[in-house]
Amino acid sequence: MADYLADVKKYDAAANADAVEKIVKHLGIALRDRDSALVSCADAKELERVKENWISKKLGVSDAAKADAAIEKACKALAADNSKSRVTFYYLVARDLGKLETL
Repeated sequence: MADYLADVKKYDAAANADAVEKIVKHLGIALRDRDSALVSCADAKELERVKENWISKKLGVSDAAKADAAIEKACKALAADNSKSRVTFYYLVARDLGKLETL
C-alpha cells in the first residue's frame, strides 16, 4: 500500500491515502500481475475499458467528453513514466472528475 501511495504522491503531494487504499482494494488481484497493474496510454482498447469499467461503472460518470478529457489529462501527467501505475492513473482520473470522495 505504501508503494502505491508514494507513487501517487509524485503527482499529487496531498494525495488522499483513503482514496488510494480504496482503489487498491477495487483493483485487487489485478495488481499482482505486472501487465494488468500498468496502464498503456498507447492502447486505445485499454483506455476504452478504463472509460467503461472505471469511469462509467465505478465512478458513475456517463459524460464521454469528460471521461476522455480526464483520461487524456492523466496520460499527459504520466507521460514521462514508462511504467504507468494503474492505481496512480485511476487516482488521477478520479481526482480530475471530482470523484475521490465517492470511492
